[in-house]
Amino acid sequence: MAQIIHSLQDLTHLSWSHVRGSSGTAGSFLKSYEETPEGKIYYKLSNYDSFRGIIGHECVNEIIADRLLTILGIPHLAYTLIHAKILLEDLPHQTWLCASSDYKRPGERKLALDTYYQTEHLPGESPMEFCVRCGWEQEIYQMLVFDFLILNRDRHGANMEILMDRNRKKVRLAPLFDHGVSLLSRCPDESAMLRENLLEDKPVQCFVGSHSSWQNLDLIPPEKRPALHPLRSADRSILLEGLSDALDSKWLNRIWEMIWQRWEAYANLCR
Repeated sequence: MAQIIHSLQDLTHLSWSHVRGSSGTAGSFLKSYEETPEGKIYYKLSNYDSFRGIIGHECVNEIIADRLLTILGIPHLAYTLIHAKILLEDLPHQTWLCASSDYKRPGERKLALDTYYQTEHLPGESPMEFCVRCGWEQEIYQMLVFDFLILNRDRHGANMEILMDRNRKKVRLAPLFDHGVSLLSRCPDESAMLRENLLEDKPVQCFVGSHSSWQNLDLIPPEKRPALHPLRSADRSILLEGLSDALDSKWLNRIWEMIWQRWEAYANLCR
């Protein structure tokens, strides 16, 4: 499947359900799925308000995050952005939504990391210490850096998952997914977006860390900072290619400025 499908698709057959919301976010995030010959396809919408309609651009953020993760060399779930007709509360909407495939291997089941932690952690062991003991240290450090770059506000314990085989003998951390509540998604309008301090530290949810994306970088020992492929100024075109139909160029330009400024801040920290 192409990463962006610009031609309008008829997805009015999908049924949408509410999912676990983000603290402090007005509206809802709706999800759906369907079975296909190639396997299960999962869909999700940007922030939806029953009065104002689809008001967010979180699905565009997912594509930008997907591309950024690829550039940095971090394993992740791949997303497709689709221009589609859908039905919500029996009313037609035309929007951009995200689709992704099932990342479980045959015989695996998924479990939220916070649920797995509750049943398996040692007395007094923090979520970070637990993940290190499980052998996921580098994956967690990569996630903390990436979430700093996009100011991901919503890495709660169900936005991280473990995958377990049917005999519970093999457990692995799932690839990164669900990054939409980031990249200026909390700005209510263009004027707020243009005023935003792109390096400002905002409260974040991070199950394995703190409520500060900057402080989460300090959780990584200097000698264990991930060896990521560096971001280049030329990568702007890769991150934003084909997205101007889904989001105004002013927002896209500002999103790039945010990623670039935060990358430079992280690079300076490493130096």
